[in-house]
Amino acid sequence: MSDEVVLYEVQGPVALVTMNRPEFHNAQNSQMTYALDAAFRRACDDDAVKVIVLRGEGKHFSAGHDIGTPGRDVDKSFDRASLWYDHVNKPGGEFLYAREQEVYLGMCRRWREMPKPTIAMVQGACIAGGLMLAWVCDLIVASDDAYFRDPVVRMGIPGVEYFAHAHELNPRIAKEFLFLGERMPAERAWQMGMVNKVVPRDVLLDVTLDMARRIAEMPRLGLQLTKQALNNAEDLMGKRATMDMVFGLHHFAHAHNELVSGDRLGGYDARSMASSQREPAKEGR
Repeated sequence: MSDEVVLYEVQGPVALVTMNRPEFHNAQNSQMTYALDAAFRRACDDDAVKVIVLRGEGKHFSAGHDIGTPGRDVDKSFDRASLWYDHVNKPGGEFLYAREQEVYLGMCRRWREMPKPTIAMVQGACIAGGLMLAWVCDLIVASDDAYFRDPVVRMGIPGVEYFAHAHELNPRIAKEFLFLGERMPAERAWQMGMVNKVVPRDVLLDVTLDMARRIAEMPRLGLQLTKQALNNAEDLMGKRATMDMVFGLHHFAHAHNELVSGDRLGGYDARSMASSQREPAKEGR
């Protein structure tokens, strides 16, 4: 196992940022989140880089936020990337509220606004917190064995912190996605407009890099302005306001869970959540 939880590589005009916790299906602890932030900043600072590709090492893109690996570091302080104060040792709901303003909502919003085009290269599982990483990217290329899932309603929580569900999917499909918590195969995600391209896994990297290199031929400023225009259009349609509203509901759910069960996640840990996701899916078409 590598000690580097995020790998960084440049191939011509393309920076490849790779989550590197394959033994834990790239579950995102804070160490990884801050390493991702540093890698994205490095790519944005490099004038030779025109496009950024985000990918995951191993079988899966990302199994989501780390809620139970040996490297879970929710109680550890890091050098913060925003002006939010440290969450460690804060009482009650303030603990998670301050932490998630920094490492989840805040970082994801900043990554969405990177001035360079970004492509998520998704294989295998893209679950809960993994969705947030894919959704902040401008394009998503998925392998034909990839699937998407947000099962956190099982915890009594209305979706992940970067709540883009109603914008990534038709609202009625988003309700199905959340109410059932079932897998959405890559093919259906493509039909819903959430994914740009679905390809066999053995050509996933080649197809993604080809797309990145063709984008890199465009003028840098033209790409940045186009991305800014479309992101602003999404926000005018309510994307950012929706996130602000749901973030409050999300933390009300955490506080309710702790009052009722003594656990912010409603009694679920990594093992029990994984077990719940192995239940036979009843996906309709």
